[in-house]
Amino acid sequence: MRIGILGTGTLAAALGEGWARAGHEVVIGGRSQIKAEKLAERLGHGVLAVAPREAVADRDAVLLAVSWDGVADMMGSVGASDGALRGTPLIDPTNAVTHGVGTLLTEHGESMAGRIAGLAPGARVVKAFHLFPADQWTSPHSGGRPRVTVAMCGDDATALHVVGELVRDVGGTPATLGTLDRVRQLEEVAGFVIGLAFAGFDPNSAVPQVPSIDRRTGSRE
Repeated sequence: MRIGILGTGTLAAALGEGWARAGHEVVIGGRSQIKAEKLAERLGHGVLAVAPREAVADRDAVLLAVSWDGVADMMGSVGASDGALRGTPLIDPTNAVTHGVGTLLTEHGESMAGRIAGLAPGARVVKAFHLFPADQWTSPHSGGRPRVTVAMCGDDATALHVVGELVRDVGGTPATLGTLDRVRQLEEVAGFVIGLAFAGFDPNSAVPQVPSIDRRTGSRE
């Protein structure tokens, strides 16, 4: 696939590395051209640094890997309001939460994915990759690390399929929970995990180990 990444931080680096290693064509577009060039050089595998507008042009998927409070500026810089991302699967891994607390900073009933969809008319927004730290994707199978489930929400079946393949390419298992109407629930989960972690508790210990259920038979697996 032809993948554009907006941002030059740790998640951009981790997923960019994984996707480039999987054989995808990856370009990096950041607010700082110098940082984009340094990241592209570090990742290798033919990754290129380009202007943000070029990073979203004719791509099979775009990752919006910027902080939540930088989303509007980045969407403006790529011309999202003019339809630059129309028809493109746009991956949203942002967490609009209070640092160290996890309280959502979006308005009541609002989600970041919904806000992004409003800023980028016609984009096929998929919420994904917002729960795990970036280092999960740099060596997902090393040290006996188990395969993780990446919960996703989105309105477009084709976009969900594309993002699901990209999840598999970095060692995850995609799990679609519903449309963007349900995405705030996913974002609340991120706040829950962040709040527990910063309070000194293991979030894994707060989630019961419930076996999965076969949807065809209703039996536990």
